[in-house]
Order: sequence, then C-alpha cells, then structure tokens
Amino acid sequence: MDQQVAHDFVTWFQRQDGKLDTEKVGIVDFPGHGRGAIALQDIPEDYTLFSIPRDLTLSTRTSSLPTLLGEAWKEHALHEGWAGLILCMMWEESRGVDSRWVGYLSTLPNKFDTPMFWGEDDLKELQGTAVVDKVGRGEAERDYHEKIIPAIQGRKDLFPEDKISQYFSLERYHLMGSRILSRSFQVERWTNEHAEGDDEDAEADEAGDTSAMDVDPQDMAGPSTETIVDSAPIDGSDGPEELQAEVDEDEDEDQEDPSDVAMVPMADMLNARFESENAKLFYEERELKMVSTKAIKAGEQIWNTYGDPPNSDLLRRYGHVDLVPLNPPLSGMGNPSDVVEVRADLVVSVATKKVKGNLQERVDWWLEEADDDVFVFHTDCDLPGELISFVRLLLLPQDEWVKTAKKGKLPKPIVDKDVLAVAADVLAKRLKEYSTTAEDDEALLASGSVEQLSLNKKHAVIVRLGEKRILQGALKDARTKLKQAASASRKRSREEDKASKGKKARR
Repeated sequence: MDQQVAHDFVTWFQRQDGKLDTEKVGIVDFPGHGRGAIALQDIPEDYTLFSIPRDLTLSTRTSSLPTLLGEAWKEHALHEGWAGLILCMMWEESRGVDSRWVGYLSTLPNKFDTPMFWGEDDLKELQGTAVVDKVGRGEAERDYHEKIIPAIQGRKDLFPEDKISQYFSLERYHLMGSRILSRSFQVERWTNEHAEGDDEDAEADEAGDTSAMDVDPQDMAGPSTETIVDSAPIDGSDGPEELQAEVDEDEDEDQEDPSDVAMVPMADMLNARFESENAKLFYEERELKMVSTKAIKAGEQIWNTYGDPPNSDLLRRYGHVDLVPLNPPLSGMGNPSDVVEVRADLVVSVATKKVKGNLQERVDWWLEEADDDVFVFHTDCDLPGELISFVRLLLLPQDEWVKTAKKGKLPKPIVDKDVLAVAADVLAKRLKEYSTTAEDDEALLASGSVEQLSLNKKHAVIVRLGEKRILQGALKDARTKLKQAASASRKRSREEDKASKGKKARR
C-alpha cells in the first residue's frame, strides 16, 4: 500500500465517522510484513488508537444484500457459513462508489501467498503436514457452484451480466474467502439487533472459523450489551473450505452465528507476530476501539496478535510464518506454538499388531465418549493425555475392556512401558509420512541454500520441519523412558534373584 492509497483510506475512514489519532498513529509499509500501523509518537498504555462505528463493519448484518434477496437468501443457504459474506463483499465491490465500503474494499490485498493459491508442485512440499487436508479448495468451489451461482442467476437486477466475469468469478470468490480468513473478526450481535432476513426465534446457524484476531469486551463505558469473542473453529475445520457444518440441535446455542463474522476497517491494518501484541480491540455499545495494552515507543510497529497460532495455521490463513528462538526441549529457530497432529487410525494400526482381536468396537466407543480422532503434540514434546488414554484402552485385556465400557469412564492417562512402546512406533511411523527428513529440511534452510528457495517452498519447509522437530523430540523422550523402564526392570529382576538365592542359602 503506497502512501497515497494509505492517505485516501484514512480520509475515507474519517468521513465514515471513524476516529484515528493521526498524530500518534500512521499507516506505512513494513519490509516483510506489508502495510501496518506505526507509532509516530510515544504512546502510553491504555490509549485509544482509533475507533470504528459498529455500522462501518462489513458483514451480512450491515450489508443490504440479504434484505434485497429476501427469501432467496435462505433458499440458497447463504445464511450458512461464509458464502453469504463472500457474496456480500463481491456485490459491494461491484457497486463501486455506490457502496459505502468502496474506500475500504479498494485497499484489501489482491494477492495471497496462502496454499489456497499454490500450484500442485508447491502443495506437494506440504506432504505429511496438517495443512494439506485443511486447504479445502474443492469444498469451496462446491459452495460457489451450489450457492453463489444460483443466487446470482436468479437476480439479474442485482447481478448484471456485464459484471459477472469481473466481480463474481470463481477466482474472485476464492480471493474474498481468503480476505475473510486472514482479516475478519468475530463481532456478535447486540441487543435488539437481528441479522438481515433472520427471524427473532430462528435457530442459531453454523459458521466456519473466523480469523484468530483478538477482540475483548471492555466495560469502561458501563455495562455492555454484547460480547465479542476470540474467533474459533466449530469443529476443528477452518476457513472458507468448510462453509457448512452439521450442528447438534442441543448445542445450537453454543455455535457461532455466521452473521457475527465481520470485516473491520482499520483494525485489520495491524500486523501480528508471536508474543508481540501491544494493542487489542475492545468493544463498547456503539463502536469498537483499538487500545494500547502497553507503552509503545515512537517508531515501533503496533501489533494485534492472532492468538499465537502454529506456523501451519499462519501459513494457511495468512501466508506467512513466525521464526523466533525455540524453548527446551527444542532448539533453533521456529514457532513455540507449533503443533503436530497424529491421527487415531495411525495409533490403531500400530496397536492392532500388539493385541489380538478386532479393535473396532473399542474405537467406536472411544469416538462416542471422547470424540477425539486426532491427537495434538506441542513443542513441549509430551505425550498428549488423550493419546495415552486411547492407547491404554486399545491394550486392555478383554475383561477389563468390558468393565471399562460398562462404567463409561475413559482409562486414566497413566504411562507404562506398553504405552511407550506403542507411542514410539506411532511417532516413528508418523515421521515417515513426510517426503523428507528433518536433516534434509535443515540443510535446505541453511545459509547458502535457503536463498535459492521460492517463498512457497521456504514456508513449506519451515512448517514441516517444525512438525518433525516435535515428533523427533517426543520419539526421543519415549525411547529414553523405554530404556529406563527396561533398565529398572532388569535391576528388579537381579535384586529378586539375589534375594531368592539368599533365602535358599539361609535354609
């Protein structure tokens, strides 16, 4: 974003009743981070940097399109997931100067370095990572053809034929979805407000996951009439790739409402970096406020975090990764929030070789009771408690399994040598799912080699290396504990033999 574009955006923002302290806050380009906010003067803690009127946020609640479409809005399932907001954004953009948000939409990025836009060769570099199955380009395109196209074709007055190719193409749909994924906030409705086309007693609708930008309630203006919460996926899925999820009716009230997902002008100008937050978005009844959470010196960038997600999520959502010093037991540069997922079916495939009989009944019971089919390892390299409990369940003798199922209680996550043996085999097998080794990746990222990598490949190598380090750390720990257990067992055997011989001698 050049300075003229930044100036025009600030002018538009202020004309729409947005408030920005231009003496203390500036919008500039940062090398490696793109545009962002900078402190022009020293800023004290708890200082309001800017505020945004609620009706300046762009959502299915503030756009007039849902009302104009009427019953067709729900007939085409546009009230479910992100498809409706994507269509609203495409439509508002197509209106040009007739749209209130023309000065905002023109500043949004037209290019993303996220895997959604990678070619097949680049995507192959992510083999074995959790990113591959979460890109979801196919699912997104299904919703485009099943929801967006029918809605457009049914209202030529709202979607003129001469604008379709420019503003309502599949490519534009993906672009708008990525804008939402990387920049949206979760802004829940306030008292007496209802989403366009919704009935007051309508059941809660499901939502895809929103961006992880932080938004907190603030009570400095008295009791609030709404809640703004950190965005989060409903079912572990993410982004526009899953715009509709099955929702249990008993849990409707706990699900996110798609009309809460909103684009927030100015707030999304702030960049994020691991543990660098110095500003946070708070709410009041009629506006949202970005407030400094610590003193910021002149010349420093103003950061609003995404909740410190792992590099796999940073790459998938925003197209970048974080590299900072890792904490023990890991070392080197990486993301301390990195995670690696291990599927339950991989655990079952290993356990099946160690026990007799079919384990399907136990697996089905586990999924019903625990609802975990993926186990997440963190950079502490500890075995997840859920994984330990699952392995113990699979290894139970038949009579103990019957008792456990009858009680309806999961096995306690107690580690023994049998659990360690299964875990070690699982981790070794999981490492083989990557096409390269950790040593290969470290060589690629070494000085003299990393400069030859494309940006996409560099990011892919960083993500997969972060996962491998965790797996290797957990595997090393499991094998060390196995050796210790074996050593302790041999020691006990020797002591028992010695004691037995002593008893015989005394006789």
